[in-house]
Amino acid sequence: MTAFPLPPVRGKLIENAPLAPYTWFRVGGPADALFLPADEDDLQDFLQALDPAVPVTVLGVGSNLIVRDGGIEGVVIRLMGKYWGAVDALDGITVEARAGALDLAVAKTAAANGITGLEFLSGIPGSIGGATRTNAGCYGRELRDALVALHGFRRDGTKAAYRGPGKPGAQPEAHFSYRHTDLPHDLIVTRLILEGTGTDDPETITDAIEALQARRADTQPIREKTSGSTFANPDPPGTPDQRSAWKLIDAAGCRGLKVGGAQVSPLHCNFLINTGDATAADLEALGELVRARVLATQGVDLRWEVRRIGRLTGPV
Repeated sequence: MTAFPLPPVRGKLIENAPLAPYTWFRVGGPADALFLPADEDDLQDFLQALDPAVPVTVLGVGSNLIVRDGGIEGVVIRLMGKYWGAVDALDGITVEARAGALDLAVAKTAAANGITGLEFLSGIPGSIGGATRTNAGCYGRELRDALVALHGFRRDGTKAAYRGPGKPGAQPEAHFSYRHTDLPHDLIVTRLILEGTGTDDPETITDAIEALQARRADTQPIREKTSGSTFANPDPPGTPDQRSAWKLIDAAGCRGLKVGGAQVSPLHCNFLINTGDATAADLEALGELVRARVLATQGVDLRWEVRRIGRLTGPV
């Protein structure tokens, strides 16, 4: 039993729910409660009825996340499943995606409808809702370049909407920077409208996505228990003589470095991997060791890109 009352729902509500199976690292303790809402109405009703003092954490596919071994206090909301994964092409060159849609699925839907400019999403591990938190990007484009509008709920269940950078509309503008956004901390994104750059033959766009996928498979440890990039590059894209996090990590002698069951990937230094029996504490401690060595040898203080959430069970 949780220490707080749980409202009735139409989706699933699980107490003391293990979270490791829901993260790409396959580590972490349980949530006090895990809520899998059936749809947006179910989510809104739950938020409005839940005691405002109960913390709420949103979890997508867990691709860019370390859930600490002590688990997560309060309610974890996971927006996954058929409803939350829906992607639809709209008029012109726009696509509507619910928050649980995989970035790759959004790219493929755009391609199937002859929409260019969203191929970059195929290189981002995770769901489109999660991409809003870090302004995720790769291959020269970021989410802010494609965002028309996003919709969601605040912690109290009130509706909220934001327009993309430079887009017309009555909603407030969402401000993005390199791997950062100023969206409210308690905003739960449920739906996004994205815009491509033009049109082309669907087969040509699909071929481009497949080429990007092959490139990613050759250069990143995607078959391991891993996440997205561990640390943000020190400099925003376009900076003269831009420094790459992986090059700094490699120069600090951290390629293949281990702490417990956690290892810096020998294939790509900006990825941590769970070699089989790592704990969340192993992964976080390894990341901090890498940061310390890069600071000591390269003079650069790397910033975590992977989110670390939950209760600590000991020093990191």
